[in-house]
Amino acid sequence: MSSGPLMPMATAVWLVENTTLTFNQIANFCNLHEIEIQGIADGEVAKGIKAYNPIISGQLSREEIELSSKDENRPLLIKNTDIEISNSQKKIKKYIPLSKRQDKPDSALWLIRQHNMLKDSQIAKLVGVTKNSVTSIRNKSYWNYNNLDPKDPVALNLFTQKDLIEALEKAERRIKREKKEKEKKSKEM
Repeated sequence: MSSGPLMPMATAVWLVENTTLTFNQIANFCNLHEIEIQGIADGEVAKGIKAYNPIISGQLSREEIELSSKDENRPLLIKNTDIEISNSQKKIKKYIPLSKRQDKPDSALWLIRQHNMLKDSQIAKLVGVTKNSVTSIRNKSYWNYNNLDPKDPVALNLFTQKDLIEALEKAERRIKREKKEKEKKSKEM
């Protein structure tokens, strides 16, 4: 890896104060000039800079420093600091404006009528209402049921078509699983 350590000047201060490495080794590791390292050692350069320990930050190991201290021709090698970043995107809860929040019960009613295989909990998660609200809409006991107007939640931009398809596929898998379990129980009897 060709890049130097984080905070190279502070790291150089720590290495000068805490190791027996040569100025050249420290300069090469920190991407600084050897004269700057000598100035740090003399107290002329980096007067107000607090030392930064590269071992604690995981950029160097104690063994690496010891090996380079014994052989002044051996350069310090920085540890691989590449961080593995997950490619899966975490779903971020989308802000729903106040004007569209009144559409949530309408959307729940639409899902109940159009996709009755979805469980109340799935509808609640998709639309962003409580499970109790979805259950009361399904039972027609919702406080404002008579004024509800079924509306497509994808068209209202409450969630994406992809989210709906995933929920439907999950519901289909659940129904197939339940059907297999019923068949299995009926064969046992």
